[in-house]
Amino acid sequence: MASSSSNSEDMAKEICRQIGSVFTKATHPYPSPLDLLLTELSTVASHKARVFLYGVGREGLMLKALCMRLTHVGLSAHLVFDMTTPPITANDLLIASAGPGGFSTVDAICSVARGNGGRVVVITAQPESGSCVKHANAVAYVAAETMADDEGEEKCRRLLPMGSVYEGALFVLFEMVVYKLGEALGQTPQAVRSRHTNLE
Repeated sequence: MASSSSNSEDMAKEICRQIGSVFTKATHPYPSPLDLLLTELSTVASHKARVFLYGVGREGLMLKALCMRLTHVGLSAHLVFDMTTPPITANDLLIASAGPGGFSTVDAICSVARGNGGRVVVITAQPESGSCVKHANAVAYVAAETMADDEGEEKCRRLLPMGSVYEGALFVLFEMVVYKLGEALGQTPQAVRSRHTNLE
C-alpha cells in the first residue's frame, strides 16, 4: 500500500511539474495569456457584453469549465452549440481554443463571430502555423505540447500523451484567470457561490 501511495505521489508531482513548466516559457511577441484573457474579460464585463466559448475534444471540456466559472463571477457566458446560446454581436467576445493551431469547426465559428461584429480571442500552442489565428483579434499563446507535437513518439508511453499538457495548462490558466477576474470585479466568495446552480 505504501509503495502504491508513493508511486501515486510521484506521478502527481511529475504531472504538475510538466504543466507548471508551461508557464515558465516566454510567449514573446505574444502577451501573457493570463494578462490577455484578464484584459479581454474585464472589457466584456465593463460593456455588460457576453462571452462565448468553444473548443473541440478535451480542450473543449476545459472551456466548458471556464464558462461555468465565468457565470459564477457574474458574466453572461455561453457555450457555442448550447440550445440557449444567443447570437453574437458587437462588443461580445468569442474565446476559442485550437491547441494544434487549427480545426475546421473552430475556423468556421471564429469567422462567423468576426462577421457578426464579435471580438475573437484564439488560444493556441501553434500561433505561427495555425489556421485559426487569421480569424483572431488577439492570440493567447499557451506554450504547451499538443497532439501536433507528439506524433512519431508512439513507441514511448508518456505520462501526459496526446495534448494532455496543453489541456492541463488550460485548466490551470483558467483557474488563475477566474481568480484574478473575480478580484478585479470585486466579487466576494459569497456572491460567486450564490450563482452556482441549485438544481443538482
